[in-house]
Amino acid sequence: MSSPSKRRPEWLIPVLIAVIAIVLVTISIVVASRDSEPAADATDSPVAEVQAPEAPQTLEMARLEADDPLAAGPLEAPVTLVVYSDYQCPFCATWAADTGPVMHEYAAAGDLRIEYRDITVFGPESERAALAAYAAGLQDRYLEFHDALFEGGTERSANELTDEALIATAGELGLDTEQFAADYHSSEVADAVQRNVQEAVDIGAFSTPAFLLGGRPIVGAQPTDVFVDAFEQALAESGA
Repeated sequence: MSSPSKRRPEWLIPVLIAVIAIVLVTISIVVASRDSEPAADATDSPVAEVQAPEAPQTLEMARLEADDPLAAGPLEAPVTLVVYSDYQCPFCATWAADTGPVMHEYAAAGDLRIEYRDITVFGPESERAALAAYAAGLQDRYLEFHDALFEGGTERSANELTDEALIATAGELGLDTEQFAADYHSSEVADAVQRNVQEAVDIGAFSTPAFLLGGRPIVGAQPTDVFVDAFEQALAESGA
């Protein structure tokens, strides 16, 4: 049974995007009018200053679902990291090899909740890999499968992401391959992967890897120190 979800209402993200757009347009109009109009005479009546609303600084997308097969770390961890990744993305592979293990140390210590969202930017092979990783997660082996697909810090070639190759990988990891194959082809897993893909689209995470650490975006496979510093800042702000 999932814990009470902290998902935002479906209308929230479009509203935030609209607010940001309005802010940017308002600022553009104000700046343009100031540049084009002559300076006001000192005797002119005072004009009320236009104050645009402040754009949101964070976007918290953690689901905090107890049965999430793509998550690591406790539900009650003070900081969350959401990872938008694609199995054909070389920079995702680099992050998984270099920075992922460090972040998982924080998860093991109970300070960080990591929630992966495997998406499908690069087409059918990416989709098959995401389905397979989710199916592995249903046997509590998501991270092992994830790491196998990024072994050595490199992404697999397309011919290593066929149905047969992915089922073979499951067998090599000791999974029940009959159950794995059934889950891999199931509508349940397809819907779960599509949910992650749609979430990435909704927030504009069109390139990978992309992250929300403590609700703040980080784009690209930045050096590990960037993630460590961001985590430590978020942890300090949490008061934990």
